[in-house]
Amino acid sequence: MRYRLTFVAGLALGYVLGTRAGRERYEQLKKSMRQVAQNPAVRNTAETAAHQGREIAGKALHTVSEKVGDRVPDSVTDRVRSLRERNAAGTGEDDWGTSNT
Repeated sequence: MRYRLTFVAGLALGYVLGTRAGRERYEQLKKSMRQVAQNPAVRNTAETAAHQGREIAGKALHTVSEKVGDRVPDSVTDRVRSLRERNAAGTGEDDWGTSNT
């Protein structure tokens, strides 16, 4: 499914960049892509993929921190630990106040 969506997105982008059909055709394509993006099945799939990506990234972070933690200076491990605790608290914001979800 991911490869199919990537292919369709690439096809649409190539068409938009390479077309000589004018603004009207571009607006039609834009409207149809907006409809696809608002489709509940597409939105659910995107949310599921994002959730799985966050889970995998969390597991990778845990694995790397366990294996590399002994070789990293204490200041770095303390910072990573504090970031992990803050993310576990559910704030979901970085140092600049923007959301990472």
